[in-house]
Amino acid sequence: MADQNAPSDLPQHTRRNILDTLEIDRRLLGMIGAFVVICLVFHFWTGGRFLTPRNIFNLTIQTVSVAIMATGMVFVIVTRHIDLSVGALLATCSAMMGMTMTTWLPNVFGVDLGSPIIAPIAILVGAVVGTAIGAFHGWLIGYLTIPAFIVTLGGLFVWRNVAWHLSSGQTLGPLDPTFLKLGGTSGTLGATGSWILGIIAAGFVLYLLFNARRSKIAHGFPVKPVWAELTIAGAVAGAILGFVKILNSYEIPTRRLAREFAAAGQEMPEGYTEAYGVPYSVLILIVVALVMTVVAQRTRLGRYIFATGGNPEAASLSGIDTKLLTVKIFAIVGFLCAISAVVASARLTYHTNDIGTLDELRVIAAAVIGGTALSGGFGTIYGAILGALIMQSLQSGMAMVGVEAPYQNIVVGIVLVLAVYVDILYRKRTGD
Repeated sequence: MADQNAPSDLPQHTRRNILDTLEIDRRLLGMIGAFVVICLVFHFWTGGRFLTPRNIFNLTIQTVSVAIMATGMVFVIVTRHIDLSVGALLATCSAMMGMTMTTWLPNVFGVDLGSPIIAPIAILVGAVVGTAIGAFHGWLIGYLTIPAFIVTLGGLFVWRNVAWHLSSGQTLGPLDPTFLKLGGTSGTLGATGSWILGIIAAGFVLYLLFNARRSKIAHGFPVKPVWAELTIAGAVAGAILGFVKILNSYEIPTRRLAREFAAAGQEMPEGYTEAYGVPYSVLILIVVALVMTVVAQRTRLGRYIFATGGNPEAASLSGIDTKLLTVKIFAIVGFLCAISAVVASARLTYHTNDIGTLDELRVIAAAVIGGTALSGGFGTIYGAILGALIMQSLQSGMAMVGVEAPYQNIVVGIVLVLAVYVDILYRKRTGD
């Protein structure tokens, strides 16, 4: 009979506490905790106005532009580079799209605002310009070995003033109505569409968790207890559906509904209400986050990015073309700047000379607060988005309580330094 007290040859998976059992990333948990604290503090400070459906709706659409660029900044910082030009590049892409809609297409080709092709063409122009400029930055950095700090600092000055030159220093507008829907203020899924999106998203998350567990079992890896899996699945699905419920609680003002009915030649039914729901801009951010996460975790490009960030010399010796990789990374960032330009200019309903000002600092701060290591080799897409949300919550909350803009920037700067310091302490403690 075998000795039951004999040590097993199989690896034992020891869990010290409930967090180990749930296998929750402590860094992510800390960021979520910080976000919750910020929301609660400002909610009480503003007399219950911060966590209203209206403010949460505005907070989400204000976060999208920076969050989209922050997902690309993760790749840049992971590979031990920096990009100081994203705000200026956003402005150039915005100016290109604004000129396309207000001047070039109407005057040269006779295509007026409202045409179904004007918004797609304008977005395509912005995307091509942003990607080309980003790739050019990457070429200067990768092949000419000019430090990224210098290249993108120069780009900050160059592209900010290129944007000014394109618009002759003027505000460009009005922009195409279809284009404006992508800003989030006028384009939303509505209540029904938002619930459908929420249910699909929750179901997709449950599928991913189930598939990951099944894969671990098939390969003989230890898995979490069933109750732990159900707890995480319930928390994530509940957060998604709760977010949808909050946005669906924000109703379109009655006056606006009445104007829309009048414009359609109809009379608005008495007591009629309609919810905003999930903005299109948030849907764009979700798509970007999913694509960037897949690239980071499931593709050869993602593996090369993190391998290069961990040890550039070893990556080069192993056969990775680090020069071409740098071009690809900055091209991705340039493309994301163009997408952010769509969201930012559509939210403002026009292009202005100061669009994207200081966004480069907000994007870098979002990535760093989200846990991206400045030393390279580590970073997450969801962390960068959460970092952008934390920053925007701080700024929005301070604005609501009457804190002036200079003092808001002081607080954000302090939070950035503190976040880096906490991350350094965490890495020393965990050995990451």
